[in-house]
Amino acid sequence: MARIAVIGAGTGAMAAAARLSVAGHRVTVYERSETYGGSLGRYAREGFVFDTGPGLLHLPAVYRDLFVKTGKESLEQCVTLSQVDPASRHLFADGTEVSLPNASRAGAVGALDRSLGERSGARWGDFLDRAGTAWNRSRRPLLEEPLPEDPGVLGRDPYPALRRRRLLRAARQAATVAEVGAWELADPRLAALLDGYALSYGLDPRRAPAAAALLPYMEETFGTWYVAGGMRALADAVYERCLARRVEFVFGAEAVRVREKDGRAAGIELADGRCVEADHVVVGVQPGPGLLPVREERTAGAPAAPVPGRFLVLLSLRGAREAGAVHRTLVHAADPGAEQEAVFGGGVAELPTVTVLRPDDPATRPDEDHEAVTLMATVAPHGPVDWTDTALRERFAEVVIGRAAEALPGLRERILHAEVRTPAETAADTGAEGGSVPAPALAGAGGAYLHSGNRTPLPGLYLAGGWSHPGGGTAHAGMSGALVAGLVVEGDGFRGSQ
Repeated sequence: MARIAVIGAGTGAMAAAARLSVAGHRVTVYERSETYGGSLGRYAREGFVFDTGPGLLHLPAVYRDLFVKTGKESLEQCVTLSQVDPASRHLFADGTEVSLPNASRAGAVGALDRSLGERSGARWGDFLDRAGTAWNRSRRPLLEEPLPEDPGVLGRDPYPALRRRRLLRAARQAATVAEVGAWELADPRLAALLDGYALSYGLDPRRAPAAAALLPYMEETFGTWYVAGGMRALADAVYERCLARRVEFVFGAEAVRVREKDGRAAGIELADGRCVEADHVVVGVQPGPGLLPVREERTAGAPAAPVPGRFLVLLSLRGAREAGAVHRTLVHAADPGAEQEAVFGGGVAELPTVTVLRPDDPATRPDEDHEAVTLMATVAPHGPVDWTDTALRERFAEVVIGRAAEALPGLRERILHAEVRTPAETAADTGAEGGSVPAPALAGAGGAYLHSGNRTPLPGLYLAGGWSHPGGGTAHAGMSGALVAGLVVEGDGFRGSQ
């Protein structure tokens, strides 16, 4: 039995902890805050309940596998999952709109043809076919295996971009999300649809490799799911599973340094001066300055460029949620280029893309005569933008509400209370620098969109969670936990699930 210290109680860290405990190790989780869940937070007021992180689940198979491998009760015995249908409604700048069904390629093609014109659906369907090829090429090395020491194969973009011949000029191929939209999808509304997927994951469509096509492919192939009670209920279930497997938690315990002895990780030092001995250390947070030994900081440090965060407006509304209301609506920006320049250039967009979440869940509202609605926009992190500026917060919240009102007429008149949460709050709650939210790892671009590997050069030191391979997002964080557990239990010969 090895002693394992886990830093952080996010879902990726807890997924690793539960699996390691089942394997017979003594696991203790040290969390700087007073609760677990990382980005899967919750805000409650007067009977209204909101998620403060992601509101929907993709690839639930990741957590089904976690619960199968760590106990008798399945995921569905611990939480209630329901497919969101339609998966999303989209409002475009020209006034057209379309609702896309959940996990139905034929349904999506038909909906796009009816709303955006004949051939729109076919172009989107052909794009998803190419995205499926990229998925098949990269799924295992990108998501199911530890990052290899030489990730060269993942430096090449797996997306089979179309070759466009041009008279007297060299043929061109799309290398970025924006180029796929412009050259392959052609219709600016389809391009906005693709941009919206990238932006929601914190990726700049102008620079993200075409391999980001995996993101809409995953959602439209494997579906979009809602967890009853909100995504925090998933964090509750993972935490309870850890407790059932005798994982110990120490809250209010900030780790400030990983201790090294005889050339391997030997434990952690806490902010109060205590030292904890361990045979293995799993870092499940974004490593801050000084936490890792110097040589590991070079491979697991902060990203080279600022990573966006989320701006949330949590609305307590009077009036019942109307029958047939769509769970998720995206109000797309009129000028995507200007929005991207602001978000990734350290500014504030004038008319951002806004996601409106309206769960049909009695657990989120005091009664049937009220509704809890979450508005979300991807924004520059705290630092480049001062999200503690009261005037800026209030002004941008009004912009976000105004954009949402385009999808929900009469919204302003229904507001009882609006709670604003910015990257500044995210930074305070999770410790992530600037309140940034890590994006999923992507192949291509010479490996620029990969994350730090789960195995580090220091024996006994491992990385889990959204800031390590295979990157951010609830599903990806769960995958990282499985990879770390496999590496600890099976050693360097571990090659992932078969």
